[in-house]
Parts: sequence; C-alpha cells; structure tokens
Amino acid sequence: MDITCENCRSKFRIQEDKIPPDKTVLLNCPKCKNKISVTGKPQSSGEPDIDDSLPNQLEETSDSSSAYDTFDFVEEEGQSALLCELNPELRAIFKDSLVLLEYHTSEAMNIRDALTKIRFRSYDLILVNEKFDQESSVENSVLVYLQRLPMAVRRNIFVVMISDHIRTLDNMAALNKSVNLIIHTKNAKDAGAILKKAVLENDFFFKIYREMQKETGRN
Repeated sequence: MDITCENCRSKFRIQEDKIPPDKTVLLNCPKCKNKISVTGKPQSSGEPDIDDSLPNQLEETSDSSSAYDTFDFVEEEGQSALLCELNPELRAIFKDSLVLLEYHTSEAMNIRDALTKIRFRSYDLILVNEKFDQESSVENSVLVYLQRLPMAVRRNIFVVMISDHIRTLDNMAALNKSVNLIIHTKNAKDAGAILKKAVLENDFFFKIYREMQKETGRN
C-alpha cells in the first residue's frame, strides 16, 4: 500500500495486511512526525486472519529505497513521553511522575534504542540524563539529535535534561544545552510538580506564539 504524508509529501509503502480491515489507524511519518491516517481494505466474507504484530515495515519510495522497520501504530489519545535514564531508582521515580501526569511512557535502554524510538515516533516530552549511556555529558547523542531537528518539529517536543551538577530550573544552562528544562537529580521526587508547571507555561507561551503567527498570516 502506497501512502503519502500530507505535511512533508514523502511517499512510503507499508504492507497492506498490517492494517486491520475496515479500520483506520494513525501512523507517524518518520520524516516530519506528522500523523498519517490509513484505512484498511474492506472486510471480505472470508474473515481472513489479521497479523497485528509490530513493528511494521515501511519502505520509502525513493531512489534509496530505505526501510523503516520500527513504524508505530498510534491509536490512543493522550500525550506520550520517552524516558532515557539508566539509574533504576531515578528511572522509577521519573516514570511514576510521568504516569501521574497521564503520559504514555516509553523507556530507552541505550542510545541506539533512544534514537530509534525518537526517529520513528513522535513524543510530546523527552527526559534524558545528560550522561545517558555514556561517560561524558559533553556529546550527548540524544540531545545532539534533538538539537538538529527542524525547528517546526523540535518546538513540539518538550525536552528535559536530568543533571547531577546543574541546578533545577537553571534557565541559562537550559538555553546553553538547547533543552526546555533542567531537573537536578536531588529534586527527582518533585519532578511531577516541576514538570506540570513548566509544561503548562510552555504550552501557554506557544499558544500566544501561534495566535500571533495566525494574526500576521504566517501560519
């Protein structure tokens, strides 16, 4: 089945039997993270077996013929978060905070896992330890990847850096690291309240920004 992203106009191919008959699902474009609506073929009288296993394979219909084998179905409402923290105690604390804030939370176990998830799924919030899966925080591969995203994509992701030496809510350090928020590990237990307030403020800011863009005809 050939599908086209209405946002970036990239063309992709997905196995038709992966879409349940008579059902519409939302897929995330691996290029721009836009949601693509795909409807399965009409149900036949033979009631064929449906293979709902994931991941599904998506091939880009370009000269490179790239294969994307981690293309997620997105069927549930709500916001999603990715947690990149290897310390078991901290991971449990931050995950509990995200669950209480009603985020559908995924966990990355290493850099490769994190980058694969980010590339093929759209997350509203990403928490990443500055030393995630590496000895130094100088070149955090996850943060570098996020920094290089197109601004239209990056501004839709609230990025939180977990640090053991930068104080919580240090806005200058956050700007320097190109993240939205910094939470010190000693404040991990207060992460829920900190995140809730910061995300609300960010949403309010971008609400005004989008309204101004619309008024000036730039949206």
